[in-house]
Amino acid sequence: MAKHTGVITMICHSAFVYSNDFNQYKFREDHPFDQLRVTLTYELLKSAGTLTDDQVIPPRMATDEEIKTVHHPNYVDAVKRAGINQLTESEALEYGIGTEDTPIFPKMHEAASLLVGGTLSAVDAVLKNGFKHAVNLGGGLHHGFVRKASGFCVYNDAAIAIKYIRELTDYKVLYIDTDAHHGDGVQWIFYDDPNVCTLSIHETGRYLFPGTGTTNERGRLDGYGYSFNIPLDAFTEDESFLEVYKRSIKEIAEYFKPDIIITQNGADAHAYDPLTHLCSTMETYEIIPKLAHEIAHTYCDGRWIALGGGGYDMWRVVPRAWGQVWNIAAKSEILTGDLPQDWLKKWQEKSPVTLPNQWQDTDGIYKEIPRKPEITEKNRLSLEKSLQFITNQQKYM
Repeated sequence: MAKHTGVITMICHSAFVYSNDFNQYKFREDHPFDQLRVTLTYELLKSAGTLTDDQVIPPRMATDEEIKTVHHPNYVDAVKRAGINQLTESEALEYGIGTEDTPIFPKMHEAASLLVGGTLSAVDAVLKNGFKHAVNLGGGLHHGFVRKASGFCVYNDAAIAIKYIRELTDYKVLYIDTDAHHGDGVQWIFYDDPNVCTLSIHETGRYLFPGTGTTNERGRLDGYGYSFNIPLDAFTEDESFLEVYKRSIKEIAEYFKPDIIITQNGADAHAYDPLTHLCSTMETYEIIPKLAHEIAHTYCDGRWIALGGGGYDMWRVVPRAWGQVWNIAAKSEILTGDLPQDWLKKWQEKSPVTLPNQWQDTDGIYKEIPRKPEITEKNRLSLEKSLQFITNQQKYM
């Protein structure tokens, strides 16, 4: 069994993992996954004065051995060879590399390893270096499988980080995924592990990749009862999303009693996102980190690692949504009012859309949803089904 090692006494501050080299993880110019969104967030926070140089830590490069705690050695070798143009077409197909979603690019292994290393640097900040919270917005690549790339994700940094935590400590890990796409890779990797509890709140797979994440995916063997999925109907708005989120995270945290929390903060449930069909606004992206922060302090002595994830309106949505993750982690507050003028001036010249000038969304950013009562009811039924295991457990306690 993993043993808890000695750690430095924690102090009340947060670490922000960042490097411009995160931008080297780039498939092609017209690909929807663009790590420039991390730079946009970083510069927004610097301009807003909520991120200071002493809070920024550089990512390290993950070692092959660390990556192989989750990914098969043959897959890691294939990724390396893909990045130097030495992978055959049949091998690429076998490993999910070179697809429309996850095309090959030069030095793919090195770029992906840095994202993993960024998340491991966040773990080290919390477990070894005295930080309460650590944020790596370059991470959150939750679709990566043991032997296969998937959904823009080469290596699964969240899963590798959980393995790393379990090797260093005996901590129980609660993984919370609010990306619009099901957190399938992390779920399946820990599907039989009772020390890792996964919660994914996502758009139903009826219409959206990866098509999984139903309420009856509950885990297997010793891990049964530690996987929770709440699929949301298309066009779900803030009120219903937050109703599901608030109740599920509170009840699951009370049931599992984690020692550390990892959150995957995909920002693609926003109404502006071009790849999904949900209708959240910035209200949702203010409450998500606020409640995760609260849960971390209630159960985990504050131990919280926040990752990025999806988010494909990188100009209007992601910097603000991810910015509020950091604002909660660092200052326990949401920023309101105008965005910094110097940031707007710099990036409006490059943006293909008009940038919002405030942290919050204005009313009317999407058309009225006519099926709101039916959508809300469907989501409540999904919530009840997902939490049914906990409800049944409580009956016999």
